[in-house]
Amino acid sequence: MQAKKFAIINGDDFGFSSGVNQAIIKAHTEGVLTSTSLMVTADATHEAVALARTHPNLAVGLHLVLVCGRSALPPQQIPHLVDKQGNFSKNSLLAGLRYQFVRKAREELRQEIHAQLEKFRSTGLPLSHVDGHLHMHMHPVVLGILADLAAEFNIKAIRLPSEELGLNLKHNRSQLLTKLVWSVVFGRLRRYGERLLASQGVSFTPRVYGLLQTGKITEKYLLELIPQIHADLVEIYCHPERSGVGEAELAALLSSRVREVFASHGFELTNYYFLCDRIDSD
Repeated sequence: MQAKKFAIINGDDFGFSSGVNQAIIKAHTEGVLTSTSLMVTADATHEAVALARTHPNLAVGLHLVLVCGRSALPPQQIPHLVDKQGNFSKNSLLAGLRYQFVRKAREELRQEIHAQLEKFRSTGLPLSHVDGHLHMHMHPVVLGILADLAAEFNIKAIRLPSEELGLNLKHNRSQLLTKLVWSVVFGRLRRYGERLLASQGVSFTPRVYGLLQTGKITEKYLLELIPQIHADLVEIYCHPERSGVGEAELAALLSSRVREVFASHGFELTNYYFLCDRIDSD
């Protein structure tokens, strides 16, 4: 008997705008999307939370924002992280270096991460998982703080991007240099993350697709990718939107052909709630 296979389909940036919120709900109710990640300090967060409460089968995690966004704490409390308006740096490289080497920034980082987790908890939604805007949650300092806070906030799963470079390039060879660099950097971060999360009892999926195809999770890409996935538990994340660059990703999630290919290759659509229940029962 063939072993069951499961796919988590996640929409990032829930709460970013009303357009993103509506796209995520549409992809969930009419398409294959099973999960989403909430930005707790974004412009349309309140609308996103209200929508999530009326769609209980949509798993909701925290999309931790530590770059290109606003803080949960007032700027005077975390002056080494944000400007006077409470905005994080838009340069993820410089932000990462500051988090690594500036002691006061690391201290403030723990406070801000705690505050964003607390803000999520105040919504009353069960926490499905944690990931991060522009993958800043993969930074060793940030991931270490999340691991330390896992018991307090019942963090059961964290996204660790992991996809095969060769498989991606077979479908799309654009931005080759960027993909090579990301594959090396995030490959090392993934290995570090696996050891850290395993030691803390925090779950992660064997494969996570989206990093090397960010913003371009089209129907064509999914139809080519799904038959070549060998892991029995995967996450595919994307950024659906009602207009703009996310339209093609929304269309892919609504595609009946994509749903059929998942089914024909033995994948059951699920979410991180299921993953954690599965781990707990083993």
